[in-house]
Amino acid sequence: MRLKGKTALVTGGGAGFGAEIVRSFAREGAKVVILDLNGEAAEATAKEVGDAARAVTGDVTRAGDIEKAVNAAKEFGGRLDIVVNNAGWTHRNKPILDVTEEEFDRVYAINVKSLYHMTNAAVPVMRAQGGGVMINIGSTAGIRPRPGLTWYNSTKGAVNLLSRSMAVELAPDRIRVNCVAPVMGATGLLESFMGMPDTPENRAKFISTVPLGRLAEPKDVAGACLYLASDEAEFITGVVLEVDGGRTI
Repeated sequence: MRLKGKTALVTGGGAGFGAEIVRSFAREGAKVVILDLNGEAAEATAKEVGDAARAVTGDVTRAGDIEKAVNAAKEFGGRLDIVVNNAGWTHRNKPILDVTEEEFDRVYAINVKSLYHMTNAAVPVMRAQGGGVMINIGSTAGIRPRPGLTWYNSTKGAVNLLSRSMAVELAPDRIRVNCVAPVMGATGLLESFMGMPDTPENRAKFISTVPLGRLAEPKDVAGACLYLASDEAEFITGVVLEVDGGRTI
């Protein structure tokens, strides 16, 4: 049990990558709190996992909801060892001048400002207990950007760099901060990323750009997060781990 005795908080844990991270952490002995805007999805994942999981309905763009989830994790496990900032969103793939100000504000609020809220809520807890781990889900979009997703790409570039900067600043507190940067996966946002219908033909066009020949799967991201959260990675901080089948080479 690689996470036995640890308590984790996973945002956006009701579905997709987040749900598989929750399952993986629970299988390895962690107690996991799921924070998701979709309360029904969070409850369904928690029910599937069983006694090792608890669901909290909340919006990562609201400081009060983040604080509520952090408190729930402390109550559930007595401490907060691991945070995975997985919740994310994208505007639809389209020309840069077609993205509305509302879409711009939303993508930055969900993908970037949520990390500000989580840092302010979780870091004092981790400092008081002598350390912890934060894992931010970035993206290959912040490393090898694609046209049509410029504003989204920039948010993930921010997440990638924030993770490295946070790692340096928080290292004296024994708080490790790392980033997982997946290539596009078959999640609910796939059509928005593609900017076209999710047909076998359209998928094939994108998959042809990935050397290992497929999209990212939830297990790929969960496996990377499990390693970075575990004591096996105790000397690893400030890493942006590309889980991309070679896409960014």
